[in-house]
Amino acid sequence: MTRREFVNRGNDLSRREFGAAAGALPAASLSAKAEPPGPGSFPLPPLMPSGLRIGNGIGADASYEQLRAQARLGVEYASSGAARLQDATPERLMDVRRRFESAGIRLFNFRVEELHNCVPIVLGTPDRDRYIEMFKTHLRNCGAAGIHYITYAHNANITIPAYYQTGTAYTRGDVATREFDAEAGARLPLSHGRVCTADELWETFAHFVREVMPMAEEAGVRIGLHPDDPPLPTLGGIARLFINVEAYRKAIRLAKSRNLGLCLCVGTWAEGGAATGAAPVEMIRELGPQDRLFKIHFRNVDRPLPRFKETLIEDGYLDMYAVMKALRESGFNGSIVPDHSPGGLWQYTLGYLKALRDRVNAEVKS
Repeated sequence: MTRREFVNRGNDLSRREFGAAAGALPAASLSAKAEPPGPGSFPLPPLMPSGLRIGNGIGADASYEQLRAQARLGVEYASSGAARLQDATPERLMDVRRRFESAGIRLFNFRVEELHNCVPIVLGTPDRDRYIEMFKTHLRNCGAAGIHYITYAHNANITIPAYYQTGTAYTRGDVATREFDAEAGARLPLSHGRVCTADELWETFAHFVREVMPMAEEAGVRIGLHPDDPPLPTLGGIARLFINVEAYRKAIRLAKSRNLGLCLCVGTWAEGGAATGAAPVEMIRELGPQDRLFKIHFRNVDRPLPRFKETLIEDGYLDMYAVMKALRESGFNGSIVPDHSPGGLWQYTLGYLKALRDRVNAEVKS
């Protein structure tokens, strides 16, 4: 086997073939190498984001080797989480944070699933205040562990598959991807056995922010509101609030706190199209200079509602370079993460995202 064949086949060789091929190379190419740096040997990005930072979702139990693999791909900030509050104690959060930091990655966000799209809080059921107290505890725990951001969605059925995806479509390379058809969505039954109006949800949201924002400020934790996906006025009988720019303006007025802002899901906003009242770039230009953008989900779709499918990052109708450029020009300081990569191709999205980030940064410097 020639050297060129060896290099070109490197990813396809079995372990036995690799050893045999390596043995055929000149001895000089097999000289001993230094051991790779161990945990704690890598510089950390700033405690809070400075400029456009590359993030990714990483499981809380990721090993050191898995974390270093993410870092090699350019990941600087991690979003992680747990199913229940009891799995997000200050001690647990500190353990996760130290392990991530040992590999050179900051733990930016830690989500507790039972509090993220919390039906009792959203629908105002009799036990909502118990869950609000749990939410306050999570804010306190995050602050104590040096985690200064969490995402929240005020939506009661976004996690129910039928109300999120009505079918499967295919994008470039025959990659299976999510599809949503508003006509099919309109035929879905009531998701919680009753109708819940926008007025009701505004009341529960106002109660939520009155209760939690003082603790968010005390703990030094920002809360980013994720838009409702898909951004329809109602689905399964439950109204959806965060589907347009005016709803976010109202939320900011209600919260009366600098600690409330957006987790701007670019893909969800693209799904809404003109009905959002502001394209993603316009949202960024309005809310970025106000320091209300905390985290960005980087995703594209082929067209807006009433029917869309998710695409590979450069194949949708949004100009993702324009989105990244607007983030840079608006002074956004936060984490930008791949989102819903079709076919599980998140490494592809991550590389594309990083290339766009590096390009707009270089343009500013030049």
